[in-house]
Amino acid sequence: MYSWLSPVRAPARAVSALRSRLVGTVPQEHATLTQCVQDAGVRKITMNNPQKRNALSLAMLQSLEKDILHEVDAKDLRVIVIAANGPVFSSGHNLKEFTATHGKAYHADVFNACVKLMTAIQTIPVPVIAQVNGLATAAGCQLVASCDIAVASEKSSFATPGVNVGLFCSTPAVALGRAVPRKVALEMLFTGEPISAHDALMHGLVSRVVPEDNLEAETMKIAHKICQASRTVVALGKATFYKQISQSLEEAYRLTSQVMLQNLTLKDGQEGIDAFTQKRKPVWTNLPE
Repeated sequence: MYSWLSPVRAPARAVSALRSRLVGTVPQEHATLTQCVQDAGVRKITMNNPQKRNALSLAMLQSLEKDILHEVDAKDLRVIVIAANGPVFSSGHNLKEFTATHGKAYHADVFNACVKLMTAIQTIPVPVIAQVNGLATAAGCQLVASCDIAVASEKSSFATPGVNVGLFCSTPAVALGRAVPRKVALEMLFTGEPISAHDALMHGLVSRVVPEDNLEAETMKIAHKICQASRTVVALGKATFYKQISQSLEEAYRLTSQVMLQNLTLKDGQEGIDAFTQKRKPVWTNLPE
C-alpha cells in the first residue's frame, strides 16, 4: 500500500520532491484537505476537513480534481473511491466564499472548478465509487450523484437545501436530475428536505445501503470485483455508457453496436472469449488496443 502524500520507506529527500511535484498548483497548506492511498489497483481519496464539514471550497475542489487525475491513465489504477472523514460526507460549497467581498470572478472560479471535477469523474477511464457515511448536501449531494457507483451507510442522508438560503441548487440539479426521477429531484430542490439512505437507494441516487460497520468492506468488495475485469474493456464501456445515455434509442443502438465491434478487436476482448471457451481465467493485457 502506498500514499503519494506520505510514501512508505522512501528517503526524506525523495518524499519532499514527490510532495512538491504532486501538490503542484494547489497551495501547500491545502495538500492535507484530501488524503490519498492506493493499493491493489484501488485509489482511495478521503476528504479530510471535518471541522468545515468537508465543504467543497475552491481549494477542496482543486485538491480532489488533482488526486483524481494523477496518473489516471496508469495501468495499475483500476478504481477510485471517494470517502470522507468525520460525520458529514460533504456539506457542499463553502458559502463564505460566495459573499460579495470575494467578487464575481472568484465565484465563477468556484463554479468552474466544481464543473471540472464533476465532469472529470464521469470522463476518466476508471470507475469512481462514492463511499458515503453521513450527510451529503448541495454540491456534496452532487458529488455523490456524479459518481458511477455510490455505497452509503444506513445513517447517511442527502439534501439540496440551497433554496432555503436563497441560492437554488442549480448545478447540483444537473447531476441529481440525471440520477433520480424528475419529480423526486424537484421535490428535493424545491423543499430542501433531506432524504434517507434507504429512500436514496429506492430512487437510484445510491446503489447500495449497508450498516456503518460494513461500509468500508462492502465498498472495497465492489472495487476489487471491478479490478478483476480488463481495464481497457471497462474504460470503453464507461465512456460508451455516458455517451449513449443521452441519445435516442436508435442512435444509442447504432453507437453501441459499433462499440461492441470495436471491443471484439481489442486484445482483451479476444482474450476474454478465448478464456471462456477454454474454461480458464483470462489474462488481461490492459492495453488500450
